[in-house]
Amino acid sequence: MVSTQVTSPAGTPERVLVAMSGGVDSSVAAALLVEQGYDVVGATMKLFCYGEEVPDRPCCSLDSIDDARRVCQQLGVPHYVLNLEDRFGADVVDDFVQEYARGRTPIPCVRCNTFTKFRDLLRKADAIDARWIATGHYARVQDGRLLRGQDLSKDQTYFLWGVDRAVVSRMLLPVGDGTKAETRAMARRLGLAVVSEKVESQDICFVPDGDHTKIIRQRLGADAPSLSRGPIVTANGRVVGEHDGHARFTIGQRRGLPGGFAEPMYVVAIRPAERAVVIGPREQLLGRGLVARGVNWLVDAPAVGTMLDVQVRHRARAVAAELVRAAGDLVEVALQEPVAAITPGQSAVFYDGAQLLGGGFIDAAVGQRLALPVLAA
Repeated sequence: MVSTQVTSPAGTPERVLVAMSGGVDSSVAAALLVEQGYDVVGATMKLFCYGEEVPDRPCCSLDSIDDARRVCQQLGVPHYVLNLEDRFGADVVDDFVQEYARGRTPIPCVRCNTFTKFRDLLRKADAIDARWIATGHYARVQDGRLLRGQDLSKDQTYFLWGVDRAVVSRMLLPVGDGTKAETRAMARRLGLAVVSEKVESQDICFVPDGDHTKIIRQRLGADAPSLSRGPIVTANGRVVGEHDGHARFTIGQRRGLPGGFAEPMYVVAIRPAERAVVIGPREQLLGRGLVARGVNWLVDAPAVGTMLDVQVRHRARAVAAELVRAAGDLVEVALQEPVAAITPGQSAVFYDGAQLLGGGFIDAAVGQRLALPVLAA
């Protein structure tokens, strides 16, 4: 699955540092690289999610570190544990809590890849003279370009837009050309019984039970404004109910909203200053454009007027868009068709076909039919 140089000009095997979570994807990635003749070194990143309060999980548990170590022992390669708890807490968990406080919906996997995993993996690779870094992501690298995984149902490029452009040329992604079923079959063929049938992780690693308000309470206290009562209002400012914390809501949500309307109602905006959750019909969810900040390009920054595809949620369909404004790390794009539930805090990820061009954090939707009045005192 990997088509890079296996040996150095001196004839010795090229060294590769493999990020190993203890799951099937990264384990198979490491095994394939060993099979292909690379000098493989495994590394497991110890993040916030390895704390005592987190139950056993398919990934992000102490057992997962042991599983990664066992796979490395089976493969006959060294294994390191990188303690990144402090950095992960500052870069990912603190931001997660503050984004909810701002009325936004964070995407911690992007920040983890951007600010923690790949940067520290590269530091370790340089420290051990490894030319390559490898992961079990379902994505592909070809001629310095980062492409969607062959199995589009498992494609993970949406979470990789923030990596440094220079990192891409050093990335090996051995499972990106296959499907999940093929990866499991490969694990069985390679005798990796410890991971071959391991269940996939679906939740945020530091929110194992799906209740993100627990981490907010731990960091900000039970009386945090984002967990405090506030009004549920319509676009014209009419109060129609009360909620027990705007951090419990996200754009497009229907669960937990009052009934009695002639048509389904959705969360269309969150206004943390008034602790207000704004609801409206589906047409008020539709945006014709978006503004993104913190933009990172994996290609030369495209010029205003460039047509590209943009994806606003993981697994959402990418839609055609025009780049209409670019200023530093801020861009604005005009969508060729309306898109529902463009959510501040989530990622806007830009593509040219299968190629990942870059991305940024959504700051605002543009062109929504919703005009939000200021709540009366």
